[in-house]
Parts: sequence; C-alpha cells; structure tokens
Amino acid sequence: MPTLSAQSAKQKIIQAVERLPDDATLEDAIERLCFLSKVEEGLRQSNAGETVPHQDAIRQLLG
Repeated sequence: MPTLSAQSAKQKIIQAVERLPDDATLEDAIERLCFLSKVEEGLRQSNAGETVPHQDAIRQLLG
C-alpha cells in the first residue's frame, strides 16, 4: 500500500469514505474529508518549516 503522501487525492478520498461506518451521513463524510485535509496541510507546513514555537503559540491562544 502506498504511503499517504504518495497516494492521489482521489485515492485518499475513496479510502476515507470506505472507512466510514455504514450508517455515516454525508455530513460525516464531509467532516472526515475536511479533517484529513487540515491534517495534511499541517504536515506540509511542518515539513516546510512553517511552524510556530510552542511558547509563541500559547501566547497567541491566550491573547
């Protein structure tokens, strides 16, 4: 099985939908795909060095 990054977007979508329970709704599928998209973008940013130091992130969250 190819790694996640080596899969095409279509393959990732099909795999995500196939893993949903039989009683999943369209909203469940959309939520899962949005989640996977955000995770993938976060990994891309991390690999590109586009990160924020932990203390800076805390400051941003706490205002």
